[in-house]
Amino acid sequence: MTRYDDDLRLAHVIADQVDALTMSRFKAQDLVVETKPDLTPVSDADRAAEELVRSQLSRTRPRDAVHGEELPDTGHGPRVWVVDPIDGTKNFVRGVPVWATLISLMDGDRVVVGLVSAPALNRRWWAATGSGAWTGRSLASASRMQVSQVRRLQDASLSYSSLTGWEETGRLDGFLGLTRQVWRTRAYGDFWSHVLVAEGAVDLSCEPELALHDMAALVPIVTEAGGRFTSISGQDGPFGGSALVSNGHLHNAALQLIDPLDPEPHPV
Repeated sequence: MTRYDDDLRLAHVIADQVDALTMSRFKAQDLVVETKPDLTPVSDADRAAEELVRSQLSRTRPRDAVHGEELPDTGHGPRVWVVDPIDGTKNFVRGVPVWATLISLMDGDRVVVGLVSAPALNRRWWAATGSGAWTGRSLASASRMQVSQVRRLQDASLSYSSLTGWEETGRLDGFLGLTRQVWRTRAYGDFWSHVLVAEGAVDLSCEPELALHDMAALVPIVTEAGGRFTSISGQDGPFGGSALVSNGHLHNAALQLIDPLDPEPHPV
């Protein structure tokens, strides 16, 4: 099996540089915030962070392609770096510390490296295929992650981002049905919901509308921790436009509740 440890180390080096940049702009009085065509906010820090990642990758991995949130795709080939410079921009611009830079590497149709760096929380989460999932402040200060062993929805803790997307996609009833079955719900939101599943602190997380750059880095972190990452219709990986993340034991039960539009039984 191909190892991606060098790529993971590179992701950490780049994240160190991006963290310094984003923290210098966090709560800055002169932060410039604009509205994109999809009506979501973008700050000068988002664009500067992605430009920094791309600059480093062009120097260290010139043959690799890059797909990001804010700038056009570059390069071509089987190896594609996927970048979300600031996941949680709305939090970032309001001074809420729950935001992160997401860096991942795809080799073909597999996400083989994922790193989530949340410098305002002083935390980082990462994984590479076959190397396990880890969290800590750095490679030198890390602990291995494992999902929970909760096996009943009635005992499960569920995290989500908001109700709006569920309503807009016509799946609010299914989502509310899931919330009524679980033990506890909290809206930790964005990347944090999903890395908490990998840590075993939360058992389920879900979001109805997501792009590839929102999800790619999270997939190996969750799966290397023993969990499962699919769309809300059961498609494995970050390609289904939504996310249901679990410890694995609860996944099919949650799918049946959250996706009542799908008449077909979900695969085990």
